[in-house]
Amino acid sequence: MKYFFYLFNGLFIGLWIAWPGILIPKNWKCFKNIIYKSSNDQISLKAALAVSPNYLLNGNINNTSKIRIVSDACFR
Repeated sequence: MKYFFYLFNGLFIGLWIAWPGILIPKNWKCFKNIIYKSSNDQISLKAALAVSPNYLLNGNINNTSKIRIVSDACFR
């Protein structure tokens, strides 16, 4: 039980350090809005500006990278 407590706290603190705005409900609305617009083939300017040129040139687009880009756009 103690290890689950440490694991949960480590994950929570790690996510909070990387994305300090993860606890703000307004940022979650931004996250959901970008996901919804991307499913309709629309893209937010905020999300487009968060994409690095190396990401576009590399071409290896996977789900983890997509989540990281959207999270960086909304939670930072």
